[in-house]
Amino acid sequence: TIGSKAGQAALSHMVVDLKSKLEKIREQVQNIE
Repeated sequence: TIGSKAGQAALSHMVVDLKSKLEKIREQVQNIE
């Protein structure tokens, strides 16, 4: 259904956003050490 497709798109977008945030945090941690 259209609703589930929209939900999956939003979910995958959130996952990508989270991964990018994690990468930034990881880089900052490496800079601190």
